[in-house]
Amino acid sequence: MRRGLDAGWKPTVPALVQLVAASRGPRLRAAFAAAGLDGIRPAQAVALVPLAGGALHASDVADRLGVSRQAVAQGMAALERHRYVTRVPNPADARTRIIRLTPRGRRALRVMRSDALDVEKQWQQILGQQRFGELRKTLQILLDAEADS
Repeated sequence: MRRGLDAGWKPTVPALVQLVAASRGPRLRAAFAAAGLDGIRPAQAVALVPLAGGALHASDVADRLGVSRQAVAQGMAALERHRYVTRVPNPADARTRIIRLTPRGRRALRVMRSDALDVEKQWQQILGQQRFGELRKTLQILLDAEADS
């Protein structure tokens, strides 16, 4: 039999941040569907973000996302099957391949950005301009501190 949580239990701040981020999943899936983008899940779509600046080697994508190379390889294989990315010879080293966004992948990024901007507007309405600005600054401070450590 499962015991209930202690009435005084509260989720940690990192858990709350993860829960807020995960709560966008259904909304983003619906936005992808409305745009005619099938075969992509929000968790996979995150892997497209590092490619927005140009083609990268899989190990560079893994480093930027903070995940294993194996996870990137599996994710990119699925994204390639659904034509969001393509692997092409690396012009700097013909022995390796780099991952490049396709037009479909760029469209998925535009949908993600549009959805994120809508969420920001919603949060700004809920929190007000000042608190929303403080939230943005606080999250940036935490992200910068994490990168420095």
